[in-house]
Amino acid sequence: MTARIVIEKVPHPAPTPAGERAALMANPGFGKVFSDHMVTVTWTAGKGWHDAKIRAREPFRIDPASAVLHYAQEIFEGLKAYRGADGRVVTFRPEENARRLNRSAERMAMPAVPEELFIDAIEALVRTDAAWIPEGDGSFYLRPFMFATEAFLGVRPANEYVFCVIGSTVGAYFKGGYKTVTVWVSEDYTRAAPGGTGEAKCGGNYASSLVATAEAFENGCDQVVFLDAVERRWIDELGGMNIFFVMDDKTIVTPPLGTILPGITRLSIMKLAAEAGYTVKEEPYGFDQWQADARSGRLREAFACGTAAVIAGIGKVKYRGGEFSIGNSGDGEITTQLRSALVGVQRGTVADKHGWMHEIRLDA
Repeated sequence: MTARIVIEKVPHPAPTPAGERAALMANPGFGKVFSDHMVTVTWTAGKGWHDAKIRAREPFRIDPASAVLHYAQEIFEGLKAYRGADGRVVTFRPEENARRLNRSAERMAMPAVPEELFIDAIEALVRTDAAWIPEGDGSFYLRPFMFATEAFLGVRPANEYVFCVIGSTVGAYFKGGYKTVTVWVSEDYTRAAPGGTGEAKCGGNYASSLVATAEAFENGCDQVVFLDAVERRWIDELGGMNIFFVMDDKTIVTPPLGTILPGITRLSIMKLAAEAGYTVKEEPYGFDQWQADARSGRLREAFACGTAAVIAGIGKVKYRGGEFSIGNSGDGEITTQLRSALVGVQRGTVADKHGWMHEIRLDA
């Protein structure tokens, strides 16, 4: 059995003063306010994982020939730490993030991060920067990621990597707080193809979505929806979220895995929906079906989901040939029910029957 990797704590030379930190946390937005520390662990061929530290958050110094800059060997995760009403600090299903990171690593020809090390790194950062975890509806967004650092020019997997975890105090994902969103269906750009990296959480997937996302913004939408790359018919996923459709018989449909990200929020919603008595189907759903079902009333609700936004109802859909509304263009009954159930578990106001919440003891 491999020995546990101990994360060494390196004193921060100048942590953020309490008053300045409080001012930053008062209106953090999303992904703009970062905590004082980061965890870094190095991997090299022949030595494996070593040199684990929690230290001051600072810029990396990497060689201009580092493989990540030329061949995009990079993967990441996203999860949140919450401060519950009972004072406990918890995270939601972090072991699933660890497993997904390693599935992404396998696809991108990168080394696996031991699950124990992943959890230890998360806990070390949360304990050290606990003062950055907000009260109330905010949370502490954790971004574990790994990238290739070996300096070389040649198409092969790198022999050196850094695994890092940073943290960010966050509020609502969408500007202006929680709202029902309007989405743009991209008919010109696709996100992923069979055999590609669609199921891996790698930066390249998101880079390829940005031009379509910009097109969505130009058309007054909050997010982009991608169609499949083969037939340009089947709903794939949003630029950064999975999608669900709620029918008039209370059947809930979501696109199958294969080219889309296996979302942890998606997986949890499917479990909660089935327990609530709904029929949940993973099956292809076409853009033509979406339009017809919305106009006939068969489709009552649609919502997007992910770690950042949790669950966001979809009220209106725009595309090059027009637009259509879903239900009453607001949150539906089932969307609201599932959001309340999921957020309740995460915030500690609903019983955690599945052991999804992972407590981080700050005095450990």
